[in-house]
Amino acid sequence: MKTSAIVKLCCALAVLFVFSHEAAWTQVLDRIAAFRELERRAVAEPFKGVTTDGRIVPGLFKISATGVSTRPVREAADAFLKGLSADQRKQTLFPVGDDEWRKWDNRSFPPRQGVGFGEMTERQRELAFGLLRASLSAKGVQTATDIMKLNENLAELTNNFQEHGQWTYWITVMGTPSDTEPWGWQIDGHHLIINYFILGDQLVMTPTFMGAEPVRADSGKYKGTIVMQDEQNKGLRLFNALDGAQQAKALIRSDKGPEESLAQAYKDNLVLDYAGIRASELNDPQKAQLLDLIGEYVRNMNEGHARVRMEEVRAHLASTYFAWIGRADAGAVFYYRIQSPVILIEFDHQARVAPVRDRTPSRNHIHSVVRTPNGNDYGKDLLRQHHARQPHGGK
Repeated sequence: MKTSAIVKLCCALAVLFVFSHEAAWTQVLDRIAAFRELERRAVAEPFKGVTTDGRIVPGLFKISATGVSTRPVREAADAFLKGLSADQRKQTLFPVGDDEWRKWDNRSFPPRQGVGFGEMTERQRELAFGLLRASLSAKGVQTATDIMKLNENLAELTNNFQEHGQWTYWITVMGTPSDTEPWGWQIDGHHLIINYFILGDQLVMTPTFMGAEPVRADSGKYKGTIVMQDEQNKGLRLFNALDGAQQAKALIRSDKGPEESLAQAYKDNLVLDYAGIRASELNDPQKAQLLDLIGEYVRNMNEGHARVRMEEVRAHLASTYFAWIGRADAGAVFYYRIQSPVILIEFDHQARVAPVRDRTPSRNHIHSVVRTPNGNDYGKDLLRQHHARQPHGGK
């Protein structure tokens, strides 16, 4: 953790707790220490990736041309970095193999690295959004910016603008933006994490975390903003499209807990066996619904790379599983998981945390996470192959 980031966090917390009891301040410091220890232990564990049994399935990912240019992303990253001050650039840049990739956290409280939107000038923010627009689809940009707006609404609801807000997000760049060498970028903050690795014209955009609380702004500066409805509603429609026997296979259990997600922060080496119904047991219309649901997540990428990613998904469709927790009536809260050798998607209605805590899962608090199993989150397998072909110094 960079000293400047710690100083900024402590100053913000000092403002927040200046009139609080000394015990409250001690509790905050203990919380920071707990987060940092969790991060340290997770990153100290050598990266393997999500697996079903602790063993990587080899040969799933290959260095190959996609025919989809990544130059616009490189140019946008160059412009963003050029627009930063020397000190900002220093705190934003990391080696391509740095552990910074793995330090993301979908919660609001943990300290961050990189340059924050809150410390950027208007021009720097525009360049940062330029990087998002060059990297993502219109859908992806809209979802990301709406999540940031809903975090502002959360700040309004809780009157906690130190921990929440539209600009409490940070960008880091790993490696040097290049048309040929590996590099990437990350945005990290509450309910929005995108890891974006590039090698030549290949792209890996996982882990990606998108969610919100509230999911819908009923008041405030961004009243009317809403996210994650297609991911929610298409998942429910798919489960309800299954017949009774198929639903019985897909169902893990019908009682929905306050939190079911398994692949969130610090779970890079998650061991998670397949569960639910296999896509080979679905009829053609059901398979089409499953692919469309997967596409809701994949289509956050730019159109060309989303097409490449969906080809990869289709190649493993027969060994793709769909699992469900919860009910499936109108207004139900639920969790679903889609898992194959090349993609893992989780969607979860979670218990409310703010402005009041409630252990009952709600449609107004959603988490979703997308990963690339078998060692290629953060493009790690592609990076490994690249270094094997062209040995480099460092990580």
